[in-house]
Amino acid sequence: MSEPTVPTAAGLPAPELPAEREGAATRARPRALRGAAGRNLGLVVALVAICVVGVVTGGERFASVDNLLTILRLASILGVLSIGMTFVITAGGIDLSVGSVLGLASVWASTLATQAIAEDFHWIVMVATALLVGTGAGLVNGVLVAYGRVVPFIATLAMMAAARGLAEMIANRRTQVVNVRGFLDFFRGDLIGIPMLIWIFAVVAVVGWVLLNRTTYGRRTVAVGGNAEAARLAGINVRRHVMSLYALAGLTAGIGGVMMLGRTTAGSSTNGTLYELDAIAAVVVGGTLLIGGRGTIVGTVFGVLIFTTLTNVFTQNNLSISAQAVAKGVIIVVAVLLQQRIAERSRAVAT
Repeated sequence: MSEPTVPTAAGLPAPELPAEREGAATRARPRALRGAAGRNLGLVVALVAICVVGVVTGGERFASVDNLLTILRLASILGVLSIGMTFVITAGGIDLSVGSVLGLASVWASTLATQAIAEDFHWIVMVATALLVGTGAGLVNGVLVAYGRVVPFIATLAMMAAARGLAEMIANRRTQVVNVRGFLDFFRGDLIGIPMLIWIFAVVAVVGWVLLNRTTYGRRTVAVGGNAEAARLAGINVRRHVMSLYALAGLTAGIGGVMMLGRTTAGSSTNGTLYELDAIAAVVVGGTLLIGGRGTIVGTVFGVLIFTTLTNVFTQNNLSISAQAVAKGVIIVVAVLLQQRIAERSRAVAT
């Protein structure tokens, strides 16, 4: 078959430009596989492949309902953190402090004083304390980044160290056991057979999807990540919006702290260690661009499930933590390389 051609000014045929060929290929692709749908399909295929490996190697032990609920329960806390992280990265930022803020929130909410107040009034006091601590830490990050013009990496790195240190001081490096029965009954309970932690993750994911895809707030987040100066000229208060995004990430860290208390029944300064790296990895694998301008909540959920399921498969096959770390590293690198390729194709089509 001859090379596709386009007419020139002289009436002679000329080879089709690469960008035009790429655009034609994109148009020829089924509509259902374009954009986010195509990327999510790839994540579904990856998750199914991991599940197949799990069934082959683990049999009924992996395919059981109890194991499925275990995977989802383990994914719930990381998933909530990743939802907040998705908004920050979509806007072109990064938050390295969410794991430490989760630990701080869990410690502050489980102090003897907080539990005493909760016993006298209601266990919701513990929840409110964790959410306020998380949101407050996020606001500090947001003020430093938006108004102090501190690089997000440095600002959140400082918060990561400070929050972990403050948690150690409050807890005196001890584990604080939760004794409030109402709190434990609620967060360790279930609804129609599904653990409450999974329900919380589902609710946060749905709210995050609606906020990012169906509200002005979400559109502004994407605009700030795509071009902050253009967003400012369009009338968006970029500084205030960025500050609110870090507060949102802090809020999800606070929710994660409450969930951690419900799962472990104890507040500890070590809670959430390295969760920030897992959250960033899940967001990137899910398809949110590290440079900002594109975010996907559905992709983030799949990214969390991929990592959690992979960890479950490794654990059931008695593979070492080191092997798990290597596998995660490979997945992250492949995801970033695919993002770069997609970005290059998008630029080629645009030009």
